[in-house]
Amino acid sequence: MSNSSASISIEGIVPVLPAPFNPDETLDLDSMPKLIQFCVDSGMSAVCLPAYSTEFYKLSMDERYALVHAAVEASGGRIPVIGQSNHVSAKLAAEIAVKNAELGVSAISIAMPRLFALSEDDHFAFLSKVIEATSLPVVVQDFNPGGPTVSPAFVKRLHDAHPNFRYLKLEEPLMAPKVEAILEETHGAVGVLEGWGGMFLLEGVSAGCRGAMPGLGLADLQQEIFRLAHSGDLEAATDLFQEVLPHIVFSLQNLELFLHMDKQLLVRRNLLTHATVRSATLTPDPNTTRHADFLTERALRSIARFQAR
Repeated sequence: MSNSSASISIEGIVPVLPAPFNPDETLDLDSMPKLIQFCVDSGMSAVCLPAYSTEFYKLSMDERYALVHAAVEASGGRIPVIGQSNHVSAKLAAEIAVKNAELGVSAISIAMPRLFALSEDDHFAFLSKVIEATSLPVVVQDFNPGGPTVSPAFVKRLHDAHPNFRYLKLEEPLMAPKVEAILEETHGAVGVLEGWGGMFLLEGVSAGCRGAMPGLGLADLQQEIFRLAHSGDLEAATDLFQEVLPHIVFSLQNLELFLHMDKQLLVRRNLLTHATVRSATLTPDPNTTRHADFLTERALRSIARFQAR
């Protein structure tokens, strides 16, 4: 199967697609074409799966590959698909990357193994093994809540050794100085993408971020926020951003809460049939559910105003 790796260029929003589940927690692959069509229609730079927002850690390998295959098939070359190739074993992550490439993805994404503390040299060896397994562009995700992330010098070293390392996804507050330093160290050869639901999108854009990788539920509004900010209209971008920020902040108190809220929003938007989150998951208490529903209603009104423009 062919891919469009040579042409992938990220500037904007790259949503992480959810795993569509039936009520019995089996995969609902029939929902994938609608999700992909929404991303195409919204002008997304690419899509990514199966990552944290896809519940990759609850999926079998066959299910992960089935989701990637369904996304590539539904895309039909209309939008790049980034194949997340997560595993804490470098050997197995490399094998996943090879399989995703065979399935036709346009790029590979790999999360750094932050399960235990490792040295930068250990991380370099891990990433090198995965990146060397593919000729596709590679996105490195460094998700380490409350802990240190890669340094600009590390990013330069990794890119110098592996030029197909093209993008870095960071998910941390106060990241603007690091973004600027990475761009300076690599002369812009490594683009930085903001994660964590898009919470730090505006300061990221002003520092030179190439885009963001949030969930799907608000991705079209976030694409417009990025466009406005990137074009210099920070006031309009902020006006729209503050409409959706309460939903983002509340949902990200817990990743499993985020999954529930994102899927509920996608069901309300007629993009998913079921809001099923695979167990084990957080069961929101009644007060949390009430406030989540309140924020979802507000987000839907913002979406309706955006679509009516």
